[in-house]
Amino acid sequence: MTEMPTHALFDEWDERYNSFLDQLPELRPNPVVITEIAGRPTGSALDIGCGMGADAVWLAGQGWDVTALDVSQVALDRAAAAADQAGVTVTWIRSRLEDLDVPEGGFDLVTAHYPALLHSPGRDAERALLAAVAPGGLLLVVHHADIDVELAKSHGFDPAVYLLHDDVVALLGADWDVTVDRGRLRDVPAGPDGQHTHDDVVLARRTR
Repeated sequence: MTEMPTHALFDEWDERYNSFLDQLPELRPNPVVITEIAGRPTGSALDIGCGMGADAVWLAGQGWDVTALDVSQVALDRAAAAADQAGVTVTWIRSRLEDLDVPEGGFDLVTAHYPALLHSPGRDAERALLAAVAPGGLLLVVHHADIDVELAKSHGFDPAVYLLHDDVVALLGADWDVTVDRGRLRDVPAGPDGQHTHDDVVLARRTR
């Protein structure tokens, strides 16, 4: 597999966001974040592929010290404006997860909703995802369930090149306390065609 240069990846996602910014509904935090994280003790959090920041802003409002990254500056600019409007502070970083300089000890919470983490010969995304979670920390990863591959390809995504639900579950060995919820019903369907009605959820605590 030939890996896309970082600058080309940044440009591609900026183009994507510019193409549909005016079509997006009001941004709200993902329901799984609220369900799984509300009321938990706070700490440091990393939001991977934060998009326009709804989850990061919500987490910051709950008292988390949030770092949020995305490869699109267009998305991050919108996210920063949303944080300002909400009166919360988030550290916004334009980066791939694989290139992020993770602080020593990692994050108490790492969350990724519908992440575009690419397979690579060196398994860079997999290693970076696990390394980001502190001992005792939580990993929350959510994917769309029952993906229509041909429909996804028509929107410019080939699921085969990305880490999907089963790939993430397979990473979590004896050092993880893992809860898997396949096919969780969404209150509101997602996707441009409303095709995403269920989510696959992985919540795992790193035990050491």
